[in-house]
Amino acid sequence: MDATNPLMPAAYDLVWSGLAVVVLGLAVWAIVSLCRSAGRLSSTFVLVWAIVILAVPVLGPLSWLAAGRRAGVSRT
Repeated sequence: MDATNPLMPAAYDLVWSGLAVVVLGLAVWAIVSLCRSAGRLSSTFVLVWAIVILAVPVLGPLSWLAAGRRAGVSRT
């Protein structure tokens, strides 16, 4: 018995699987970056960013990597 869906090509599955891996990798990268920055940030700030990164799949990690890393840096 063939388990593939004849209405959906295999490339469709590969594209969505690849996209899921990219999104997961982006979230892991953002969480690791957040953990590395946690020493100079307040615990509330870290908690809020962790929730945003995990709750908003693509925009959360991208916003941390684009703006969040620099938000806690004191400018002297």
